[in-house]
Amino acid sequence: MELNKKRKSDLSTVSEDLASLLQSIGTPRKIKKGTFLFQEGEEASELYLIKSGIFQISKLSLEGKELNMRICKKDDFIGELTLFSDDATYMLSAYALEEGEVHVIQRDTLEKNLINDAPLTFEFMKWISSHLRKNQSKIRDLVMNGKKGALYSTIIRISNSYGIKNEKGILLDIHLTNQELAKFCAATRESVNRMLSELKKKNIIDYTSDGKIIIMDLEYLREEIGCENCPIDICNID
Repeated sequence: MELNKKRKSDLSTVSEDLASLLQSIGTPRKIKKGTFLFQEGEEASELYLIKSGIFQISKLSLEGKELNMRICKKDDFIGELTLFSDDATYMLSAYALEEGEVHVIQRDTLEKNLINDAPLTFEFMKWISSHLRKNQSKIRDLVMNGKKGALYSTIIRISNSYGIKNEKGILLDIHLTNQELAKFCAATRESVNRMLSELKKKNIIDYTSDGKIIIMDLEYLREEIGCENCPIDICNID
């Protein structure tokens, strides 16, 4: 079986100089499973480099529903969207899906180091811009295409992050409940159940014996949402 190309970690996509800076400042902190590292609206004084564990990054929709934005792992950087902001508050929330450890970087310390190095500052701002583009594309899918489009987009993104090609199509090699899928779409579990059932009836998807989704017609999902074939660094759930 052939693995799809996976997104690289945040740390591996930046220059050696920036990676070295991010790893040279800050202190380690253990995080318990089922706790928030930070929550949307809280004062933002720290940024984090994940050393172990898995963190779910989410935002509240206008209706007050939780919308999952990313799943972050080792060597990903979170809390970064507040950099160079006055009276900054976190724009998103980070929840620990399993026990982990993060490298805590004081925002003021990082800003001072970056301001003294114009090339690194420019690189970091470009990197933040890429993350903003990714978040905007997910919100766009929800706004422009509704709950159904958001679900189709989520399935496509999962395939880019965890898809494995097999004889039937693309296996989504990750255990996500319909409730967890619903949080990526700001939808209810019941509506996701209904939409998935419709896709199965149309032979667009199928399931393995242990409940994992197999995409049998990826092009159908892409056509339904007017997929722009964004690069994998944008179109993923990581």
